[in-house]
Amino acid sequence: MTVHASDIQLVRTCTAYPEQYDAWHEGKLVGCLRLRGGWFYAACPDLDGDYVYDMRDPVMGGVFATDAERDRHLNAARAAIARWLNARDDR
Repeated sequence: MTVHASDIQLVRTCTAYPEQYDAWHEGKLVGCLRLRGGWFYAACPDLDGDYVYDMRDPVMGGVFATDAERDRHLNAARAAIARWLNARDDR
């Protein structure tokens, strides 16, 4: 079964410094997303895992500047997590 970005649910765990989310699929933690010090990244299956998406903007700091920017990067990270899941044999 193919996992789509829309299948990944994000739960915000910290609002700022860092802005952070957990990514869930079918009740299982599959990724962590964090924005801190101008670096936004998604790691799978946790913060010590594989970096599947990253973006650096030193001006940004620890929160996204706009909701549109947040949505763009969260959606891109969800898509990267879905690709990571689809590439795994043990899911």
